[in-house]
Amino acid sequence: MDRLDAMQVLLAVVDAGSLSAGSRKLNAPLPSVSRKVAELERFLGTRLLIRTSRNIELTDAGRDYVDAIRQVVAQVEEAELRASGEYKVPRGTLTVTMPLAFGRLCVLPLTFDFLSEHPEIDLNVLALDRTVHLMEEHIDVGIRLGELTDSSLYAIKVGTFRFLTCASPAYLARKGRPSSPEELAGHDAAVYGAIEDAAWTYERDGQRIRATPDIRFRINSNPGAVAAARHGIGIVRVPNYMVADELRSGELVSILDGHDERTFPVHLVYVRQGLLPLKLRVFLDWMAPRLRERLRQLEPPDPAPPA
Repeated sequence: MDRLDAMQVLLAVVDAGSLSAGSRKLNAPLPSVSRKVAELERFLGTRLLIRTSRNIELTDAGRDYVDAIRQVVAQVEEAELRASGEYKVPRGTLTVTMPLAFGRLCVLPLTFDFLSEHPEIDLNVLALDRTVHLMEEHIDVGIRLGELTDSSLYAIKVGTFRFLTCASPAYLARKGRPSSPEELAGHDAAVYGAIEDAAWTYERDGQRIRATPDIRFRINSNPGAVAAARHGIGIVRVPNYMVADELRSGELVSILDGHDERTFPVHLVYVRQGLLPLKLRVFLDWMAPRLRERLRQLEPPDPAPPA
């Protein structure tokens, strides 16, 4: 039995939540995965997993063993990185995940500059509008919008974003300019999301207001809603980074700015199980200040209190 291989198989099964999911993650036959876990249990003389029809649970001994072998596997991987020179010269492939629209508008231009300056690093970018489990999906670094829910991750805050309510000058000339969230009830809107997401929320001085404009146009992408607003279809409410160009050009005008004081954080997140590979440390050190400056440039002036 290859004990290191069996350890890695066990970790894959535990992280995936079942033997079948572990086999898919490893791209290995299910009988082979099951056999390696059973061989490890026989070698140790104790049961590590409680198998059910749909998932697995760790025994007390299994929990202790998995905690220990995570460190062993991390040390082996670190030794391999040292031997390959990744701790001496920033090289190798770095996998990065980011939200789709935020990545396209804010991050990708910076990654192109990063690649130009670091010719021995390759980037594998996953632009996804879902939360990715970094360890399970072998991601080196992620960009997260909003409050963090996973306390096990190391995080570097690089800035904030906020939601803006915008309309085209033509729409405001035709329908008038609302002076409060309550007045949105008589206005058309271009929205992203499902029917139940139609209400827009504003908050100031601890008071929350729900506004319900008339939905004139609905689409499953925020950029599509912004395009509709540019054409005067209705008012749109999206993160500020999605309308920075339109606000600068005058295609859209920001309204109701004084009625919402909330901001939401942006973080670079990563898993740390030992000494950071140089390629990751270089990426974090390079990207953090530049992304921080990019977000600072996108910030609108602090909203004035409503009249």
